[in-house]
Amino acid sequence: MLKQRIITALILAPAAISAIFYLSLFNFAAVMLVVMAIGAWEWGPLMGCASKRYRIAFVSITSILIATLWFLIPLEELWDAPKHLIEQANIVLWLAVAWWLLSAGLTFLYPRCSKFWSSHRSVRGLFGWLTLVPTWLAFMALRTSEYQVDNYHGAQLLMFLFLMVWSADVGAYFVGKSIGKRKLLPNVSPGKTLEGFLGGVVFACIMVVIAGYFIDWTMAQYRIVIPVTILITTISVLGDLNESMFKRQAGVKDSGTILPGHGGILDRIDSLTATAPIYALCYAYLGW
Repeated sequence: MLKQRIITALILAPAAISAIFYLSLFNFAAVMLVVMAIGAWEWGPLMGCASKRYRIAFVSITSILIATLWFLIPLEELWDAPKHLIEQANIVLWLAVAWWLLSAGLTFLYPRCSKFWSSHRSVRGLFGWLTLVPTWLAFMALRTSEYQVDNYHGAQLLMFLFLMVWSADVGAYFVGKSIGKRKLLPNVSPGKTLEGFLGGVVFACIMVVIAGYFIDWTMAQYRIVIPVTILITTISVLGDLNESMFKRQAGVKDSGTILPGHGGILDRIDSLTATAPIYALCYAYLGW
């Protein structure tokens, strides 16, 4: 299994990086739409929809919601769009923030508050839309940042998000395996430990500091980015725990089988679905 995970990661990581840097905005938006559509397909069993008909309907509605945002907001001019369009985009991202705050409560209280949302398929479907649709918008908002000035500025922003999430994941895995003893949320994910979580946050901060050194960040930039890194890496754990909660409630091990050794698309982007909208808002309001 570890060998499969490594091989898949060695293929997946360069493909993701190449897509971020080298695809046109239109093609990148289309690829992200496909990724979210696959995530919507995998969300079906998590909301209790085993039927292909229901899953196709959920994928279709998710794709239509994303396509509507795509139509309403001009990608190349997203950050310079009319004020009302920027406000509409921000509303979607703030809805995601509200959802993840609710998700944190549901996750920490699980299984005590699971009866309501687990017995209503429509509620779990809404949770799926609040997870996937803002993620697409956040990725596009970041990728198009200052696009008219520097085509690759947004790509670099996305790579810093990936650096934060991936390094926190790696740090948490190795620290948790080596010294992890205290369970973080055993009712949701018995394998995660407090030591692993803290190790992931520290390792992510170290990697961001190293990256900042090579691109000559100032102390003022570090004073903004380090707290953002701590926030994002903490939220990335919430994204992982949230999906674990839904999988545990649905009685499934992985969201899918499309990625050998990793499970489904949702298993790989769960942390990004939680962090991308908040990271985009952090950059919009703070900058660095």
